[in-house]
Amino acid sequence: MAKVKMKTRKAVLARFKVTGTGKLKRQRPGKRHLLTKKSSNRKRQLKKAQLVDKGQTKMYARLMGVA
Repeated sequence: MAKVKMKTRKAVLARFKVTGTGKLKRQRPGKRHLLTKKSSNRKRQLKKAQLVDKGQTKMYARLMGVA
């Protein structure tokens, strides 16, 4: 029997980008709405991308079809 290929999860593919070293980059939550009550400093920090936690990288990479 042939192995069935796993479909790429498009939602996961849209949320993460793969870096050159194979790590996953994500955006921080909290920058969509209710921005008036948040300080400028806090909003500026939310702009910066962050790497996905090491424990979750393997799972998300598999769902993206990268691993």
